[in-house]
Amino acid sequence: MTPDRLTGEHIRERLSPDACRGTPRVERPGVGACAGAAAEQAAVLLPLYCRDGAWHLIFIRRAVRLEDRHSGEVGFPGGRRQHTDRDSTATALREAQEEIGLAPEQVRVLGALRPLATVSRFLVTPVVGEFPWPQPLRPDPREVARIFSIPLAWLGTPGHHRLRAYPAPEHPEAREIAFFDQYDGELLWGVTARITLDFLGCLMGP
Repeated sequence: MTPDRLTGEHIRERLSPDACRGTPRVERPGVGACAGAAAEQAAVLLPLYCRDGAWHLIFIRRAVRLEDRHSGEVGFPGGRRQHTDRDSTATALREAQEEIGLAPEQVRVLGALRPLATVSRFLVTPVVGEFPWPQPLRPDPREVARIFSIPLAWLGTPGHHRLRAYPAPEHPEAREIAFFDQYDGELLWGVTARITLDFLGCLMGP
């Protein structure tokens, strides 16, 4: 089955806790402490919409800012959990509203993926939600340079992504990183690519 044959309800079922949750994935072996109390909690939203019978996944390219270590990179809307957020879902929805203007009431939350412990000491929970299209999305220019989408079927094509050692196989901090081919001039890699592959794995199997 291709992703476009799945309904929102199918996706919700495949994101059930038994299927797709569990112990956090660690970005690099040896930094397992990130998954514990020392990690800063964060969440991202994987915003899905269906257009002409095809699922699309929204991404952002972050604005260039000297103080942001992920400046100019492709990612999902998201950020640190605030003390006013009741859970990771609230964080993801709040950040999506702030960064791309997607109102929380427009989003139907379908589930969440296993958290990912990053080398930057964040424990990131990916939350998946669908919203009706079209939608008047508006990037916050302080944080977002561009909003764009990629078809889920393209993302799920095996020839469009690969894993390789980064920064280099012989580097002392080398880790396995996911890279996608360029799409519409944008490069999807790293944590965002890994979350995308985890999501596709839940939908379509290994």
